[in-house]
Amino acid sequence: MSRRGLTLVVAGLLTLALGGAGAVLPVPYVALSPGPTEDTLGSVKGKPVISISGHETYPTSGKLSLVTVAYQGGPTAHLDLLTALRGWVDPNVAVVPEETIFPKTVTVKEVEEQNTQEMTGSQQDATAAALNELKIPIETIIVVASTQKNRPADGKLRPGDQITKVDGTAIRDVDGVAAGVRKHKPGEQVKFDVIRDGKPLTVDVGTVEGNGGSIVGMVMGTRFKFPFNVNVNVGDVGGPSAGLMFSLGIYDKLTPGALTGGTSIAGTGTITADGKVGPIGGIQQKMIGARDAGATVFLTPADNCDDAVRSVPDGLRLVRVTTMREAVHAIDALRTGSGNIPACKAP
Repeated sequence: MSRRGLTLVVAGLLTLALGGAGAVLPVPYVALSPGPTEDTLGSVKGKPVISISGHETYPTSGKLSLVTVAYQGGPTAHLDLLTALRGWVDPNVAVVPEETIFPKTVTVKEVEEQNTQEMTGSQQDATAAALNELKIPIETIIVVASTQKNRPADGKLRPGDQITKVDGTAIRDVDGVAAGVRKHKPGEQVKFDVIRDGKPLTVDVGTVEGNGGSIVGMVMGTRFKFPFNVNVNVGDVGGPSAGLMFSLGIYDKLTPGALTGGTSIAGTGTITADGKVGPIGGIQQKMIGARDAGATVFLTPADNCDDAVRSVPDGLRLVRVTTMREAVHAIDALRTGSGNIPACKAP
């Protein structure tokens, strides 16, 4: 064999070897791509995404779709070099450092559990936002989210305890509990009336100095008691970013007529119980997923607008929203052809 032929053979073998190594060589990155899109007015695996019982509902049409991001890679299934390289040149994929999705301070299981908790909380907040928008009364319940180690509440109050009174006075919100504790001097006892596992209980908890006053060392959260049942079924979707679309789907089912006028609208955004819309991650992949699912309008959190306008797919109209009410008004304007429709604008 000539020297040139030998060189070509060796070069070919090296190329194959490097390609083979690249196919299995793990890299600390995660590839993000458009994930499933689910219509909140439709069904998943034969079950309605949103089902309501105990209150009148109305038939509707069109789509109010939530969008998701799928990921490949992670601590338990590392991305290989070739997949990462393909992702870097694919405009529909974002390749980000692994720590962006899986911080080293938490395990994969903890990340998944957090996503599940955020989804559950998002559904509660979305229901509250929709009912508040419709002026349907709901009851706010104050619960113990966690206690701080070596603080007075540790071992006395438990996560999930529902706080009903502080020193015999009924409370309505988190601020009321905090104010009741601050009335005491450090070292004094606070009497909490709680409901634990369905049973009423009185718990005396000491106080210590902290944050410029007295504290007991607990983190509080809120839950809601609704006057009828609202159930949300989205399968394996996690995280809080579908909150806005859940709230709009619930609102649509509780009001006569079709909110969308029969068109296909997608969107994203976290939601608070009072209807404020917050930013999310993966906006580029979510817009692509929305367009591929047939949406022509995309409800975009205001804080995501700058990134969205830089990569919006052709044929997708970006509507800027800061609150659920603003989203409802924008959809009304789109349906009727009149009124102001706030848009995301280039920075």
